[in-house]
Amino acid sequence: MTSDLTPVRPVHLDRSSPVPLYYQVATRLQELIEKGEIGVGARIENEVDLAERLGVSRPTTRRAIQYLVERGMLVRKRGVGTQVVHPKVRRPVELSSLYDDLVAGDRAPRTEVLDLRVIPASDSIAASLSLEAGSSVTWIERLRFAGGEPLALMHNAIPLDVLEVTAADLAAHGLYELLRRAGHVPRIATQVIGARSATAAEARILEEKRGASLLTMTRTAWDTTGRALEYGSHLYRASRYSFELNLSAG
Repeated sequence: MTSDLTPVRPVHLDRSSPVPLYYQVATRLQELIEKGEIGVGARIENEVDLAERLGVSRPTTRRAIQYLVERGMLVRKRGVGTQVVHPKVRRPVELSSLYDDLVAGDRAPRTEVLDLRVIPASDSIAASLSLEAGSSVTWIERLRFAGGEPLALMHNAIPLDVLEVTAADLAAHGLYELLRRAGHVPRIATQVIGARSATAAEARILEEKRGASLLTMTRTAWDTTGRALEYGSHLYRASRYSFELNLSAG
């Protein structure tokens, strides 16, 4: 890790916008961190200098930095200053796979297949996939890495007649890519996002502390004919990951 001081380039701020100035500053800093223009371990200049460079008040700068500290992207260290901890992965909430999103973001995804076997579907999974209770499904457990660090623990159930897959396939490709290659294109999905604390086993696998915050996502995806293709139940490190939603008034 480098500890060099990184001056932040002046950024355009829309002072007529209803978006608070601190949030505009924080968003710009986050973009620079995610793009690697401000690297992991780099020090951010002090609040006085940063406020002067950006043309905003010191309280605005302080609040922007605190916003990123609370989201795990920056950390304040006594005697060192404010440092970049990690570029957090932001994922748009749309029908895509984590693998595809990481590739698109140049985040060097890697997958370890922890489990791959045929099991009887639980009642809840069978209902989600419109199968009879106890029907056999392919059960997949994977650990997904981004930039060399574990990011997500992923569980999926696939109807047997939808996809035949090997551990080598799953290590080299994203699940949705494999589904598309097999002629099954996910088009519609229901998705629920939540949060909970990590168990001891989950924390160990994800290299977090026991009780650390995890984001949860469950999803069932269908093709255009209404055929269920996959059920997923995933855990993401909240310190490294977030979901991004774009909203508009209808």
